[in-house]
Amino acid sequence: MRRPLLWRGVALAGAAALTLGACGDDGGGSDGTAEPTEDQTQDTGQTDEPQADVDVERPGRDEVLDLGYVLPESGPLAFLGAPMITGANMALEDINAAGGVLGSDVTLTTGDEAGDAALAQQAAARLINSGVDGVLGAAASGMSQEIIQLLYDNQIVQCSPANTSPSFSEQENNGFYHRTVPPDAAVAPIIADTVVADGAQNVAVVARADDYGVALADLVETNVQNLGGSVATRVDYDPNTSDFSAEVSQITGANPDAVVIIGFGEAATLIRQLIEAGVPANAIYGSDGLFGPTLTQDVNPDDPGFISGMKVIGASGGEEFNNRLNERLPDNEKGNLIYGGQAYDCMIIMALGAIAADSTDPVDFNETVNAVTKDGTECSTFANCSELLASGEDIDYQGVSGPLNIQGTDPAVGRYAIAQFQDDGSLEVVGSQDVDLTQLG
Repeated sequence: MRRPLLWRGVALAGAAALTLGACGDDGGGSDGTAEPTEDQTQDTGQTDEPQADVDVERPGRDEVLDLGYVLPESGPLAFLGAPMITGANMALEDINAAGGVLGSDVTLTTGDEAGDAALAQQAAARLINSGVDGVLGAAASGMSQEIIQLLYDNQIVQCSPANTSPSFSEQENNGFYHRTVPPDAAVAPIIADTVVADGAQNVAVVARADDYGVALADLVETNVQNLGGSVATRVDYDPNTSDFSAEVSQITGANPDAVVIIGFGEAATLIRQLIEAGVPANAIYGSDGLFGPTLTQDVNPDDPGFISGMKVIGASGGEEFNNRLNERLPDNEKGNLIYGGQAYDCMIIMALGAIAADSTDPVDFNETVNAVTKDGTECSTFANCSELLASGEDIDYQGVSGPLNIQGTDPAVGRYAIAQFQDDGSLEVVGSQDVDLTQLG
């Protein structure tokens, strides 16, 4: 049975800076495929004003596994939402096509993190009030930090497909938290390997001046140097700036072979100014926050080929899953594969965890979410894995985003895609790599 609710009210603090490790209104609920709302036009800018309290009251639970998501349907990271939401819906379909969980179809209720702390907390509170047992999200690490205490205190399982901040691994309120993407230490060597393998030896590292940007930039610098390269210059910029002239002068003045940019949508202006200043697009590399076909339009809406040759690196599924995901994405999101596989796997392991625990109570299946990813018979589909569990076997789910093998909060293996912008503005995956964190120094 559900333990008593630990607390009802949550004070909503001002919005924190966005941090991926990466989006307002709840889109409603569904016992089938969840769809984001289309009328998401509210202002989601950050505010320093305190927000009103939100009452949280957990309703009586049933035997159905009710899941929800807090993902960016709107806001500055909305481009990350499409592959994650699509991946979650694909998992929901696969789970229910194979008989659901403990004899019932799984449900999925939507919620928008919107890049705003208050709205993300309101979305999480609405999910709790609606009776969810597990939450997929948030995408941005900063937004997950805004809801993790609320979910922890109400004993709701949380699984993020996109939080790469190392903080989650050690913090005290991570008892109901899991993720299917490793911390930034996994992607940094892939970024450095890609840049150096392309022939660059003197690299400029440019990052937004927040926890996400600075931490990942530090790691990239170290990995470039470990490969024998040098850092021509390091530039940390104000995410709220609209003119990067000073930063461009510093970068071009260092005469680098390549430029690595760790940023979100605001970096589109920086990319345009760099190219206009003579930096070739094929010498520019972007982190996961720039992984999406909409970047072409953001950089230069008049020239689809303006950033042709630029590469971006981010977590994704394997080739087979990515092809399936790409078929489901809308035309304007084709090639936007980031975190789609990780979202799919979060849904699958929460469902398999409930079967392994023989319970849809999150207090019970929270303990088995990690267990189904290691130390058992290997299986790679929900249908096969659920059959093995029904026959009494322990399982080792081999995810579409890698073998997972989750220890504590973190997967031991991460899967990443390397994609390149084409002359027509499309984004094409040109390589992939798995990283075993146990092998990293």
